[in-house]
Amino acid sequence: MAGKIGGLALLRSALSDRKTALMLAFGFSAGLPFTLLIGTLNAWLGEAKVSLATIGILSWIGLAYGFQFLWSPLVDQVRPPLLARFGRRRSWIFLCQGLLVLCFLLLATMDPAVSLGGVAGLAVLGAFLSATQNIALDAWRVDVADERATVEILSSIYQFGFRIAALVGGAFALVLAAQTTWQSVYAIMGGLMALCMLATVAAPDTPSPEGQNVVPLAGFNVPNRRERTIGLLVVGAGWIWAIATLAAFMVKALHGPDADGKPVSAVKFTSNYGPWIVIATILIPAIVAAWLNGQVAHDGEADPTGRLSRGADRLYRALVLPLGELIERLRWGAIIVFGLILTYRLCESIWGPFAYPFYLQYMHYTNEEVAFASKVFGIVMLIVGTALGGVLFATIGRLPTLLVGAIITALANLLYADLAAGGAWLDAFSHMFAIDRMTGVFGFDLRMNRLLVTIGIENTCSGLAGGAYVAYLSSITSKQHSAVQYALLSSLTMLIGALGRAAFGERIQDYGYATMFRFAAVIGIIGIAFVLFEWIRVARMERNREPGGTGAAG
Repeated sequence: MAGKIGGLALLRSALSDRKTALMLAFGFSAGLPFTLLIGTLNAWLGEAKVSLATIGILSWIGLAYGFQFLWSPLVDQVRPPLLARFGRRRSWIFLCQGLLVLCFLLLATMDPAVSLGGVAGLAVLGAFLSATQNIALDAWRVDVADERATVEILSSIYQFGFRIAALVGGAFALVLAAQTTWQSVYAIMGGLMALCMLATVAAPDTPSPEGQNVVPLAGFNVPNRRERTIGLLVVGAGWIWAIATLAAFMVKALHGPDADGKPVSAVKFTSNYGPWIVIATILIPAIVAAWLNGQVAHDGEADPTGRLSRGADRLYRALVLPLGELIERLRWGAIIVFGLILTYRLCESIWGPFAYPFYLQYMHYTNEEVAFASKVFGIVMLIVGTALGGVLFATIGRLPTLLVGAIITALANLLYADLAAGGAWLDAFSHMFAIDRMTGVFGFDLRMNRLLVTIGIENTCSGLAGGAYVAYLSSITSKQHSAVQYALLSSLTMLIGALGRAAFGERIQDYGYATMFRFAAVIGIIGIAFVLFEWIRVARMERNREPGGTGAAG
């Protein structure tokens, strides 16, 4: 066997491998539907005069990406009918890509001002298909990795393809919509998605794991199957109820006013059902996981390995096992960790779906101006912020960087409040630091300067906070459960923001953008507080680990 290679030789070897070219296409295939359904669609809805409350409700389709781990065992275990010849991974990728093409082409025949329900239904289906494709793509990347095309290099190429898709589905789509129609845009995007199917046909198949009867819980100390089944049923029931409740309200809201003529209130839904959804998806699973930690009986390899049993065990490994390990390790500290995870990105994520309607319909910037400021200049500043976060992480440490990120992300909302109110503070800031003169050299007027400064600073803050947050999540996951634990924690990050978006959109209609941006900044205080609590918890734990300490803290 040839010796291992590394450094530049590894990079050259990987770039000459067809797997990396396919990974670039697969990254594009993953990024295009995500951008078109989560971001660009809101620009179309805003142009069609869809209410902000409705746009907020439709943003719930993004939960499909956060909760994709719920059906990942099915994708891993079952092959789609009639496509078995494509293999265990490619069959799912090909199926999802084909159906996404159909979704985009059907969207190209619709007008949200006339058939909002049809557009919403296709968007929900598209998000589900896109998230399912991501499950298969992630698995394919791991399966085909070797010494030449390592997982790290394939992941980097994948992210590069994803970012290209973000530019095409974001900036290019906005510019194209200004020249043609949104229907034409989605038809063209459907054609690009169809080209991605060629990469799937050309991709190598991935072998099934050795011995089809792989035991998902082998190596883990677990309760007996009876206790596991009870726990899984309780946790699964909570998730099913939460998703069904969200879906039912989405359908009801899109259907129109109640029988008495009153519009469906997202604020009332959030206040009545939001806490119960959090209880069903976080508190109850945590309690069940803590109970099952006390029922450990044997190694999971001793259990039967039938297809139904393996499917249940994979679901148990995805839903219960990583949560149980986290609670066992953190004990009461898990309350602080979950609080931080749920609130850290809240003030930023809660208004995300309204960015395009704000820029285009409220502030009356053109598609081309928003495309450049948000998707070109904004991405550059996002990279700058991420790099700055890495520098801070290396110099001042993990939690100080996390705290800085929480503070500046909250304050960045005040920039948007000022932009909505006329931009007096932005103008003064730009003049003080000669930013207006620098942007003027490139032909930008004062109005465009405000947009560039706002998006530039906000994206820098977001990049710094996002990098610090990813590093934090990575630091609290265990090596034994790294992938599934990270996926679970990442999904919880989206939950509170998604629940609040519909209510936030409704309040924008009542109180205006400027007021609600200031409110978003105030919400950021909650995330700041949880970072401080976590800092105290970690400091206490480290003190107790020192010689003479009293033991590990929870």
